[in-house]
Amino acid sequence: MIVTTSWMETWFAKFNAEYFGKGLPMPMLKLSKARTQLGQMSCKRVTRWGRTKLYDFTIKMTTYYDMTERQAQNVLLHEMIHYSIAYTGLRDTAPHGIIFRGMADKLNRDHGWEIRIMTTTRGWKKAVSATARTPEKPSRYLVLALEMANGDHFLSVVHPNYALKIDRQLSRMAQVARYGWYFSTDSYFENMPQVRSLRGKRVSLDDFEQRVADMRQVFPDALTMP
Repeated sequence: MIVTTSWMETWFAKFNAEYFGKGLPMPMLKLSKARTQLGQMSCKRVTRWGRTKLYDFTIKMTTYYDMTERQAQNVLLHEMIHYSIAYTGLRDTAPHGIIFRGMADKLNRDHGWEIRIMTTTRGWKKAVSATARTPEKPSRYLVLALEMANGDHFLSVVHPNYALKIDRQLSRMAQVARYGWYFSTDSYFENMPQVRSLRGKRVSLDDFEQRVADMRQVFPDALTMP
């Protein structure tokens, strides 16, 4: 089966009632064409008067694979756990930390699901449209992950020829709390411009941590594309 938003809406409502006490409002449901990311939960955040509010929760699922319904249900449940943690204001130890693992283990143990931190797609059948458009080798992106002293988080796809210049600039900026360079093949970055100056996309902390956890870090003396 190829996932649709109607399928997502039907099973979200069923899982919400059965496993989450009907406590999760219906989020925005979207489809992606990602090859390496089966699902994604994201949201926006705003901080006012020292209080942070999360809003615009979105769950995406890929149409790249012709999944069995069971495979798709496990992906949806995985993202619903992320949503539940964020919506209820829990603070996990990592994107797939103690709270996430506890909730996933309970659903697996008590209800027979197979929710995994990482799911291998080896042997999975590609959707016909995905097979037709799949390049031989995926694009590789040089990504800058940046945390500011005020708590904002940014991701940026950087042109390799300008990476060292930007790195030197960052090292002199007091308002930067920490930053790191990474290589990624995630299609999440395919529509982001390849910048030549210090600018990027503001993202939520959860999205930032999840992206960083899925990428391979590189260091300033290796800031050229392999």
